[in-house]
Amino acid sequence: MRIHESSSPFRDGFTWFRITEPDTPRDLDPVFILHGGPGMAHDYVRNLDRLADLTGRTVVHYDQIGCGRSSHHPDAPADHWTPQLFVDEFHALREHLGIDTYHVLGQSWGGMLGAEIAVRRPQGLRGLMICNSPASMPLWTSEAARLRVDLPVATRYALDIHEADGTTDHPDYVAATQVFYERHVCRVVPTPQDFVDSEQQMLADPTVYHTMNGPNEFHVIGTLREWSVIDRLPSIDVPTLVVAGEFDEATPATWRPFVESIPDARSHVFRDASHCVHLEQPDEFLGVIAEHLAGRP
Repeated sequence: MRIHESSSPFRDGFTWFRITEPDTPRDLDPVFILHGGPGMAHDYVRNLDRLADLTGRTVVHYDQIGCGRSSHHPDAPADHWTPQLFVDEFHALREHLGIDTYHVLGQSWGGMLGAEIAVRRPQGLRGLMICNSPASMPLWTSEAARLRVDLPVATRYALDIHEADGTTDHPDYVAATQVFYERHVCRVVPTPQDFVDSEQQMLADPTVYHTMNGPNEFHVIGTLREWSVIDRLPSIDVPTLVVAGEFDEATPATWRPFVESIPDARSHVFRDASHCVHLEQPDEFLGVIAEHLAGRP
C-alpha cells in the first residue's frame, strides 16, 4: 500500500486526510471512511486501510473538523456543530481531491453522517455502508437505557447517581461507564491501541463530542439528542449495506429503519461482536465489506 497524508482548507480551518492506494490499483471508485464520535478522529478505524489491497480501491480517511489532526475550534458556539457542517466538509474534501464518484463507509456517527450525505442524493455517490449506526438518537438512547438494566446493580447505581448530580467526571462514574463499554462498545481486552488513541485525543479536546453527543456513548444530552434521519431514508437511491454486532450498543431496533426504509438495503450481523466489529473481528468485517463492493464500479 502507498500512503499520502496532507490537509485541505475548509472554511476558517482545515481538514487533515490520509490516502491509501493499493499496490495493484484497479479502475474502481474510491471509498471514503467516516469515523465516529462525533469527534473521535480516524485512528480507531485506521485498519480499514486494508480495503485498498483487498479491493483494489483507493481508501480515504480523514479527521473531521474539530478533532484529531484537523483544525480545532474550542470556542465555536454550540450551534456551529451541525450535521450540515460535516456534510459540507465531506464535499469540500472530495472536491479538493478531485473525486467525482465514490463509495462511503461510515462507522457509528460516521454512518449517521453517511446517511445525511446520501439522503441529499449527491450525483457521484455509488454506494453506502452504514456500520454500527442508529437511524435516530431517540432510538439510541431508548435502547441504551434497556441495555443498562442488565448491568450489575452497583454499576447502575453509580451511573444513575452521578448523572443526576452532574458529576459524570467522577472516577466511580468513569469506571461504571467502562463496564458498559466492555460489553457493548469494544470487547477486545486490552483495548486496542488505535481505539485508545482516538479516545485520548477526544478527551484532550472534547468540544465536538460533548457538544453534539454528551459525556459518553449512552448519556446523550448534546445537540444530536433529537436527531433522526428515518423520515428521509426513502430518498437514498444507492445500494446500501447495514452491519452491526450481536452485542452492539447499536441494537437492531436502532438500525432496522435503514433496512426497512432504504429501497436497496441489506443487513449483516456479526456474531459475538459489539460496536467495534472492525477491531474485534477485522478479517470477517473486511471480508463482508469487500464482498459488498465486489462487482461494483
